[in-house]
Amino acid sequence: MSPEVELKLELSTEAAKRLSRFTPLTNPEKVLKQTSTYFDTDDHKLFQNGFTLRVRQTGDVHVQTVKAVGQSQSLFARSEWETPIEGDKPVVDDSNPLKTEFGEELAVSPAFNVEIERRVWTVKENGSLIEVVIDQGSVVSGDRNTAVREAELELKDGNQKDLFVFARKIEAVAPIRFGVRSKAERGFALIEQQKSVFKAEDIRLDQNMHASDAFQTIAASCFRQFRLNEDVLLRQRNAETLHQARVGLRRLRSDFSLFKRMLPGDEPQRLKDELRWLAGVLGEARNLDVLLTKATDPDLRGRLTDAREAAYDDVVEGLNSSRARALMLDFNEWLRCGEYLSLPETEDVRGLSALEFAEMALNRMRKKLKKHGQALAKVDDRQRHEARKDAKKLRYAAEFFGSLFDNKRGVRLHRRFIGAMGRLQDHLGLLNDLATGPNVLSKHGLTNHPAADSIISHADKDALIDDAQVSLDEVLDAKKFWR
Repeated sequence: MSPEVELKLELSTEAAKRLSRFTPLTNPEKVLKQTSTYFDTDDHKLFQNGFTLRVRQTGDVHVQTVKAVGQSQSLFARSEWETPIEGDKPVVDDSNPLKTEFGEELAVSPAFNVEIERRVWTVKENGSLIEVVIDQGSVVSGDRNTAVREAELELKDGNQKDLFVFARKIEAVAPIRFGVRSKAERGFALIEQQKSVFKAEDIRLDQNMHASDAFQTIAASCFRQFRLNEDVLLRQRNAETLHQARVGLRRLRSDFSLFKRMLPGDEPQRLKDELRWLAGVLGEARNLDVLLTKATDPDLRGRLTDAREAAYDDVVEGLNSSRARALMLDFNEWLRCGEYLSLPETEDVRGLSALEFAEMALNRMRKKLKKHGQALAKVDDRQRHEARKDAKKLRYAAEFFGSLFDNKRGVRLHRRFIGAMGRLQDHLGLLNDLATGPNVLSKHGLTNHPAADSIISHADKDALIDDAQVSLDEVLDAKKFWR
């Protein structure tokens, strides 16, 4: 059974109204009222272990669906088990893996409901057959609820690129954002305290998967981290949320760098440049957030706060811009359909196993860090900054590929390596603050403020460089977990 090929698009209230007037989607073939009840144990054992259990009622028909999601998805030949049942209570039997995974005594109860109106169309695009579904409604748990407005485009027959052709037609009518959260995730987020910061999630790679699949898996995870934080950032001005959105973009650009041999041509570089632009849009606000943590003088703090508000205005404007929306569409289409997946000149590297590619990439990144990290005391700030970038790329690579080295020795050495990398990044980060702080103050006309010196680090630069060199040497001396 081939996996579904689909796009999930999130819609604002205005976007949903505009789509209701979009000619191909004015007369739905079906309009369904659906109530889906999600079940779990009291401590959410199913969801925490990568499973969801749902009973959906459409009219008088009840259908139970068990899904394996996240890391659990790779454990089975398929990831979804759908069964018609009598009534609205779930059935834990041999039709799905729940009894095997959690035992016959598994006790579940309703966790939340998803109540939606679903409209369905079948459209043709360049000969391809696409099912379009628009869901509008809400996720409800007790007295809490959150709105659901999303479109799903599923390829029933034809070329995957045509999904993006139709998505661009939708984007021309109503601004969209790519959805990265399932309804189940929305529901459990509603039950628990709403998260406002999303750090990088663990990435599970299979040793024998092709390098091209590993690239796509990593890129999708980095994009998800960015999008989850972007959604929060558009609602509230949270410094750590903005930081993690930037981290997601940096990790994504590092993924491009790691797989550079597999990504020839102009389009990968253009996309990487656009991702750098978007990260830069967030960068000024991040710099001001860092200085504000150090500011105690009331007048200086007030001026920095005003500058920060203006910078966050620029962030929101940038994220909502047509340029950013075009980037999201271009990137996702290229990731799934780009010519890099079929170029004859990269067939050999694409066909490498993820394990083989990871070993090569980690050795290459370590070699670059060693080259730029020699004698930090004898080079200038620019070269130390290059070492800092190399260190970040090596750490990201170690995080991306860590699951490929999951024997006892590999796990132990990986943990030590990541710890050493963290210490190195801390020291290089302090050196970077010494270099960037004065530039930020200068940009906002605050260089001569009486309290300016109070927020610029007065740490001994020579001592910081010595500490950074010790940490860097510790990384280079560490045993390679990838051997």
